[in-house]
Amino acid sequence: MKLMMKAAAAAALTVLAAAAGAAPLKLTPANPQPSGVKPGLAVVYAYPQDVKTLAEASSALKIGSEPGRPIAGLDNRDTEEGQNTLTAKRPMHVAARITGYVKFDQPGIHNIDFLTNDGLRANIGGQIVGEFDGRQSCDSTIMTQVEVPSAGWYPVDILYFQRLGTACLHMRMGPDGKRPKWMKDSAFGH
Repeated sequence: MKLMMKAAAAAALTVLAAAAGAAPLKLTPANPQPSGVKPGLAVVYAYPQDVKTLAEASSALKIGSEPGRPIAGLDNRDTEEGQNTLTAKRPMHVAARITGYVKFDQPGIHNIDFLTNDGLRANIGGQIVGEFDGRQSCDSTIMTQVEVPSAGWYPVDILYFQRLGTACLHMRMGPDGKRPKWMKDSAFGH
């Protein structure tokens, strides 16, 4: 058992080392740049009987979804047990497709990560920049290094699900070499 754990740890370190040497993911800005952007992000919800994976969340949204009240952004702190998830009608067994734009004020190399409870696949500017396919308490995804070629709006498409207990969804970003900070709600539009 200890040998298997050591092998798994060595494999994880190899993956992290390979990722550290990888080139940043180049994001593609919205073209044309949107005008008349409203604050927040658009969201549609599905309410499956249960949801444990991103594939199940995606299937539930394809079977039937309904628009929800837009969310202010991606600074959604961990809820108390029984509080609704984001702007959904209920706290548990929620699948969501979140769309809109994020505005980057500075071009350059940036680091992005998310805190999520439970599953998340975040696509920004045509690249998957955050992913966790499972269930967890409010915890972070792996930090992703991205290249922002120009200031402006970049498309956001997020698949998210919440199964049981509490819920959270945050995005952090910072220039390479600096500590990432929470993305303000004012950075998002739809």
